[in-house]
Amino acid sequence: MKNELQTFIHYLSVERGLAQNTLESYERDLTQYIEFLEKSGIVKPADSRKIHIQNYLLQLKKLGRASSTVSRSMVSIRSFYQFLIRERLLDSDPSLHMETPKLDKRLPKVLSIAEVETLLDAPETTTPSGLRDKAMLEILYATGIRVTELISLDVGNVNLGMGFVRCIGKGSKERIIPLGRIAAHWLDQYIQAMRPKLLKQAKEEEALFINHLGTRLTRQGFWKIIKKYAREAQIVKDITPHTLRHSFATHLLDNGADLRAVQEMLGHADISTTQIYTHVTKSRMKEVYDRTHPRAKMQLSEQGQGSSRV
Repeated sequence: MKNELQTFIHYLSVERGLAQNTLESYERDLTQYIEFLEKSGIVKPADSRKIHIQNYLLQLKKLGRASSTVSRSMVSIRSFYQFLIRERLLDSDPSLHMETPKLDKRLPKVLSIAEVETLLDAPETTTPSGLRDKAMLEILYATGIRVTELISLDVGNVNLGMGFVRCIGKGSKERIIPLGRIAAHWLDQYIQAMRPKLLKQAKEEEALFINHLGTRLTRQGFWKIIKKYAREAQIVKDITPHTLRHSFATHLLDNGADLRAVQEMLGHADISTTQIYTHVTKSRMKEVYDRTHPRAKMQLSEQGQGSSRV
């Protein structure tokens, strides 16, 4: 069955043009599923049944996997079987009519504006790596691009004169995003003053953000960077590389931005994905109301609950 999996991954890469991270996710999910089937004595796609899928998802739940992981695995399994049907490698789809497990509705964690300011001010901008880090954090918050998109940027993707950045998102889709005056300033400082010092002998390196070896910074490298500055800024919230993206979207909507515009800047294919941030803003609105409105803070007994109204 692993041969069919490789054929499927090749299809997703060549014909669907999916991003490398997405391909790795599909391959990881399906490799684990196939290994589960093999332990049950199932070695051919035609021998798998709905009960095998159900047992596999049940095992994931027993292992304590998040509902998002279980749901994603079901999507991967269903896509795999549908591909096999289209390629006539399978006569019937065992995942047909199976419901995708419901996701727990968890709102994305965001930073307050004050916390964002503290985080962005944390890097020491007199050093090459510090100025690079400052430019990266400013761009993330100014544009809302994904970390993978950030580290994939080349120098030629940025137009400081026009004030925009061009990035390639999921599905190899290109989008143009306004950069913002402050982010453009720090990026210009980095490119002019500090990037040449990081380049060392790698003069032909096209990557915008580079490490101490003069090569493209990795996602893991950025993860360490943002964790470091979160500690220095004494931010107690659990910060991930996506935190500034979530904060970008939420703060825009807090200040009246159009949902469609935010969707386009984030690169969401479906506006329902962007709408999660409207729930965040409503939640924040209620917190502010409960904290500041005089009557919201009053106890029920203080309001004369026994009084009658005509």
